Amino acid sequence: MNKALSVLKYSSFLGISVFLMWYALRELDFERMWVELQQANFVWIVLSMLMGAAAYASRAYRWKMQIMPTGVSPSFANTYNAMMVGYLANLVLPRMGEVVRCSILKRTDNLPVNKAFGTVIAERFIDMLMLLLCIGLTFLFEFDQVLDYFLSLFADKYHSLEKSFDSLYLLAGLLLLGTFVLLAMGVLFLNRLRNNVFFQKAVSFVRGMLQGIFSITKVKNQPVFWGHTLIIWALFYGTTLVVFYALPATSGLSATAGLSVLVAGTLGMAAPVQGGVGTYHLAVQATLMLYGVPKEAGMAYALLAHTSQTLLVVIMGVLSFIVTMLRPVKLAVQTTETNATIHEFKR
Repeated sequence: MNKALSVLKYSSFLGISVFLMWYALRELDFERMWVELQQANFVWIVLSMLMGAAAYASRAYRWKMQIMPTGVSPSFANTYNAMMVGYLANLVLPRMGEVVRCSILKRTDNLPVNKAFGTVIAERFIDMLMLLLCIGLTFLFEFDQVLDYFLSLFADKYHSLEKSFDSLYLLAGLLLLGTFVLLAMGVLFLNRLRNNVFFQKAVSFVRGMLQGIFSITKVKNQPVFWGHTLIIWALFYGTTLVVFYALPATSGLSATAGLSVLVAGTLGMAAPVQGGVGTYHLAVQATLMLYGVPKEAGMAYALLAHTSQTLLVVIMGVLSFIVTMLRPVKLAVQTTETNATIHEFKR
């Protein structure tokens, strides 16, 4: 049953990706888009792939710095390989990459999955902060284009949304009530829960995950850690910008236009579909049209940028997967963490 639900879920994601790609391509002049692609200078595409590879290396080193305060010190190679296999998994199963890379570090370095997952959550939080910074800079430098885009996007939808406010208030009230009931039940049955084995294991798992989340506060060299964060996003911005020069239609765009495309592309990649297929292309094409780029040229840019980076992930991910599978499994070391948790709850 669970397997069938998983197949249905991921088939739905794939179906959404296919539909969005069809929607993005349905009104395009393919001959004109093909002409745009034929004019591409692939030297810039290769440069963007090299910058992407450097960003992944920097991200792997930063992740290693996050992991070390948890008491496990994996090698850079193991951290990098686990991360790239995770990105490869995301191309097949959305959001599964986070679980996959944590499982791989459990296999190679015996890092508890809950602690590893906590570091991934912290990593995602940092990325969210950087994305918000980029969005703020985009509003600052490209206010007119962004304002026009959102006004055209929401003008027709405002009245229908206004009619739904009563339903939204009701839903919010029900959610608050449900949360209060769950908290009250938790307090009433806390003593029973403390003696429940499954509850004790859940608490132990959450504690390990929290240790991973707050590992960023215990990183020894904070300037280097945040320096890598800036380098990662600067390289992501660079991969967006240099592809501009690969096409005649986008070669004259400004650096701040590249910031807008970076934000749009990142939001498109964040959608729960395989590799951002469809969502990335639609978001980037719509953003480039704000700068006067024809829709065929905008789609050509999106195809070049997305396909080149996806190819990079596939190549690096497959190599990392092969290397990981050739490494011996590190045997688990018995710890008293779970027992300590149980004794603490009994006290």
